[in-house]
Amino acid sequence: MNYSPFRHIGSIALKNRPIQLTFFLTSRCNARCKFCFYLSRNDSKEDKEELSLDEITRISSSLGQILWLAFSGGEIFLRDDLVQITEIFYKKNRPAIILLPTNGLLPELITERTGTILAQCPKSTIVVKLSLDGTEAVHDEIRGVEGSFQKTLETYNKLKGLLERYPNFELGINSVFTAANQDCMEELIEFVNTLKGIRTHTVSLIRGEGSDYTLKEIDVERYWKTIKILETNLRKKLSNTYKFRGARLKAAQDIIQRRLIYKTLIEKKPLIPCYAGRLTLVLTEDGRVYPCESFRNCMGNVRDAGYDLKKILRSSTARKVIDAIKEKQCYCTHECYMMINILFNPLIYPSLLREYLLL
Repeated sequence: MNYSPFRHIGSIALKNRPIQLTFFLTSRCNARCKFCFYLSRNDSKEDKEELSLDEITRISSSLGQILWLAFSGGEIFLRDDLVQITEIFYKKNRPAIILLPTNGLLPELITERTGTILAQCPKSTIVVKLSLDGTEAVHDEIRGVEGSFQKTLETYNKLKGLLERYPNFELGINSVFTAANQDCMEELIEFVNTLKGIRTHTVSLIRGEGSDYTLKEIDVERYWKTIKILETNLRKKLSNTYKFRGARLKAAQDIIQRRLIYKTLIEKKPLIPCYAGRLTLVLTEDGRVYPCESFRNCMGNVRDAGYDLKKILRSSTARKVIDAIKEKQCYCTHECYMMINILFNPLIYPSLLREYLLL
């Protein structure tokens, strides 16, 4: 069975079906991050009924082959059926990349379940991104859990032992850039560079209206300094970064993406077309479908559509949402969607080629 990312080249022209799915598996979490756009949005005493394995199987069957599956939450490893969920999508949708982000607070559980997923999904690149948001005191304060920095490092050390056993495993760090950690970001990057086995360190801008921090509070020029440091590091150790085919192209996209995000922050307008709702979809734990993680303009609920994503995308509601996005009625700095918007936009290819050759 073909799991190659190059299966999706036709989507460069057609853009007529989703090839990237972000699935918010749960809103449950064992941390209380002060920047979290999802928990602040879902903070309710009323428990939401999470999609069951049977429901997820039916949704997956309606999706078709995809390039990239990204789980999100909440803390995804709190779902006892995470391994089974991953296997469903692996077999039915053949994602080239499966992203498993985690706060790292459950070292034994995360390592055990990651090992099982790696064994069951050998043809997909399995990416685990651990959250580190600053030096120890800053990280613990932001995450709202005392000792979380050390717990995450414990998880890193356990996961590191899986790297030699599974060639499809990529271990990385993600840091959320906020006003609370922007002063120690350079120190954090230097620390991450000392962690053996870490191939990628991504820095994601805070988004949404978190409980304590917002995008408006950050120092844009400090963000620029941060992304220039990341760019320099990427050029220095490209051979030790991405392992999958097309790694150099992905690195070129990373560089362009960060610059576009910075420019979007400055100009406060959309700079390139957005394919949310056409090439990307977001699914919540209770079945709602959105074009992106802004969580505006719900296109429907799979529970009301026979678990058929295509039926939702054919609806008049979805068409109105997608038309509004095409007409550039919104803009954002979301890294996941910026990636797709770059890689599937031929007008960006001259810039991609230039960065590719420089690498």
